[in-house]
Amino acid sequence: MKRVINFSAGPAAIPVEVLEQARDEMLDWNGTGCSVMEVSHRGKEYDALHHETMDLFRELAGMGKEWNILFATGGASTQFFMLPMNYLGANAAGANASGAGEGKQADYIVTGNWSKAAVKEAKRFGKITFPANMELEGEVFKTIPKQGDLRFNPAAEYVHYTSNNTVCGTEWFYTPDTKGKPLVCDMSSDIFSRPMEFNKHSMIYAGAQKNLGPSGVTVVAMKDEFLAKAHDDLPTMMSYKVFKDKESMFNTPPCFSIYVLNLVMKWLKKNGGLEAMGKVNDAKQKALYSAIDGSKGFYTGLADRDSRSWMNIDFKNPTPELDEKFIKEAKGAGIVQVKGYRSIGGIRLSCYNAVSLKDVETTIGFMQDFQKKNA
Repeated sequence: MKRVINFSAGPAAIPVEVLEQARDEMLDWNGTGCSVMEVSHRGKEYDALHHETMDLFRELAGMGKEWNILFATGGASTQFFMLPMNYLGANAAGANASGAGEGKQADYIVTGNWSKAAVKEAKRFGKITFPANMELEGEVFKTIPKQGDLRFNPAAEYVHYTSNNTVCGTEWFYTPDTKGKPLVCDMSSDIFSRPMEFNKHSMIYAGAQKNLGPSGVTVVAMKDEFLAKAHDDLPTMMSYKVFKDKESMFNTPPCFSIYVLNLVMKWLKKNGGLEAMGKVNDAKQKALYSAIDGSKGFYTGLADRDSRSWMNIDFKNPTPELDEKFIKEAKGAGIVQVKGYRSIGGIRLSCYNAVSLKDVETTIGFMQDFQKKNA
């Protein structure tokens, strides 16, 4: 068996050490004689894992007990409508008979495709306003707005943003000051990649399949004060209050995904936590962008330099034909999943936590060799 260098944007690489432990425990987990997928979620063995995973998340993020850790399904996309349903809609439907949203108001900062998708769902439940919309402002999602450019709506119930944009390769490196409004962040693609100001938020959420584990579970973290403001009259499985009161076990949770999430967080903790991971990810992004910028124009980065993502490094070759050749030859060299997002093209190297610095250095060697042969 030969492991490849996997730059998939998600589901993404998982640390080999975690995969090996999951393999070894597949037939007999925790002395139960079963896999974690076969035991009751009401049993004491799984219950202990479930609550340990919540505690590990709080510990790594530096969160206190005022933070509620919820395990949801449906990916971050479900949170796109679950959030406004809980906070904007006047009732469970959220809209009047004509279909026009007549709930409360919320601010959405639009910096990429996924924040656009969140807006589409939020509009079903209330009025959405925009402190900044980088697409409308002609930036085509190449940049992150500065604090001074943000114009907040005083009537907004919360402010939503997406911390890392996987499609165009931009990332926030400051926490927006919302002038006291609750701040909500979709951190799906950069969570736990470095120390972040989690406690300046009222809610964060993240699909696990990039830095936290496999697809199937979405971690939602909410402060008590914000959770208390959620609506009560909602479908059971759409209510944050139900998730909190039932500890994410009103129905059967995604047990295996939560188990791997647990292993990944233990791996992170063992390897120095977010501080250490941030240093590794910083070294990775500096090396890759240096290779792009030092290519004398052969490789062209897509994002503005002060907004470049650490997680998704996007660039293009001189021609689309060379992009395709790069993808093919990279695969032959054991470097896979490098094709850019379908609407943008080019190359995308998704350097999530399980991609090592050695993997990046090997890839840079391939890039330099490819340039020599095709310049």
